[in-house]
Amino acid sequence: MTETLPASAPAAPNRRDVLSGGAGFLAAIAGLSLLAKGARAADAPRPHILYIMADDLGFADVGFHGSDIRTPNLDRLAAQGARFGQFYAQPMCTPTRAALMTGRYPLRYGLQTGVIPSGASYGLATDEFLLPQALKEAGYRTALVGKWHLGHADRKYWPRQRGFDSFYGPLVGEIDHFKHEAHGVTDWYRNNDLVKEEGYDTDLFGAEAVRLIGAHDPKTPLFLYLAFTAPHTPYQAPQRYLDMYAAIDDPARRAYAAMITAMDDQIGRVIAALDARGMRADTLTVFHSDNGGTRNRMFVGESAVSGELPPSNAPYREGKGTLYEGGTRVVGLANWPGRIQPGEATGMMHVVDMLPTLAKLAGARLDQTKPLDSRDVWPALARAQAGRDAVVYNVEPTQGAVRDGKWKLVWHVVLPPKAELFDLEADPSETTDLSARHPGTVAELQAKVVDLARSMAPPLFYAAALKSTLSAPLSTPGAALYEMGLEND
Repeated sequence: MTETLPASAPAAPNRRDVLSGGAGFLAAIAGLSLLAKGARAADAPRPHILYIMADDLGFADVGFHGSDIRTPNLDRLAAQGARFGQFYAQPMCTPTRAALMTGRYPLRYGLQTGVIPSGASYGLATDEFLLPQALKEAGYRTALVGKWHLGHADRKYWPRQRGFDSFYGPLVGEIDHFKHEAHGVTDWYRNNDLVKEEGYDTDLFGAEAVRLIGAHDPKTPLFLYLAFTAPHTPYQAPQRYLDMYAAIDDPARRAYAAMITAMDDQIGRVIAALDARGMRADTLTVFHSDNGGTRNRMFVGESAVSGELPPSNAPYREGKGTLYEGGTRVVGLANWPGRIQPGEATGMMHVVDMLPTLAKLAGARLDQTKPLDSRDVWPALARAQAGRDAVVYNVEPTQGAVRDGKWKLVWHVVLPPKAELFDLEADPSETTDLSARHPGTVAELQAKVVDLARSMAPPLFYAAALKSTLSAPLSTPGAALYEMGLEND
């Protein structure tokens, strides 16, 4: 089955479309992978699923991509499994996690812009049918260990209310890795209960995952979503890991490298726990980052970082928060002994595709989902066959990016507007803008962006940001200072 972008509008975008940036998103890539009841991949048994997500990990910052950062456990999984060559995520954290959970682009439900801020009250829409719900209905035990970031202000958005049998970790996007606090407030939960615990969060996540596996009955299929907060800011690590990188002069890069190795150690512990429980041969392990590493201070989060930002997305352009390849083409792998062919899986895949792919392997029904933007990519993942033909990177009122075959359009519609066209087969690093040479291709892809934008859900981030700004305390001087100023006039 070949996937294409939504059909183009009959005419190129008009001036009003360009200036407004669009108002909504077309839900037309519907049902590409809607699965039949109980369907399961004919050549694979019903697996346990270990789904590991890193947080802001640079594409180049693993050993199997040539980094000096030590990741022996990930390197081993990559050598024995499939290394992703063109695996796409959303450019930021909340949208990627939402895309994984729903199998739908975040523009469908208003999570396409930014992340859910710590002071916001919205979350992933409760009428979306999520991956853990589908797997739970299919008989899986479901557990989330680590970061959620899909809604925290109302319990209806929390993991236990969205299909997870158990939850351990933070609800918001950025915490102190030792104190487990955001803005001085503890954000650390076991199920629906706030708890206070000591320890480095990466170590605690690994210990909890090992505990769950050790107590699990291997006869029951397990879906364990292990969502690390590493190596997201603030760059913090235990001294024993910092000492491993004493030769790195820059403190931010030293801590960043230490965080990645600490995460890798815990991944090794979890794989060892699967071995000890006799579950390893029956487990599909997927690992990837939620977006590219941070290269722009605008997207660094709430923590101060001095000096050069340490993540590397080489050979790709820019990083987190952008629609260029460095922000969206992420490091990743899949491993299932005897079921996934070792080597590089070069086919194009998107994080939305994981819902129908995993559901089909699990024999889970997806008849309660809304129209999907995803497809079953098991052949591309397991046997290095062709993947997608097209991807929507994102569309929001200020910008949009789509890919169709080798052609990628990045369209910034804010003034002054700019449209860039790249041939990703010849130029994956996006060094040469070909828009002036191929105006017809630019117009065709712009029309697709506008088609999508006409029916997209309004970004929830904007309303939350506006409310926060308008309700902030006055920034004018206090009465005493004002009177002092009058006296000095």
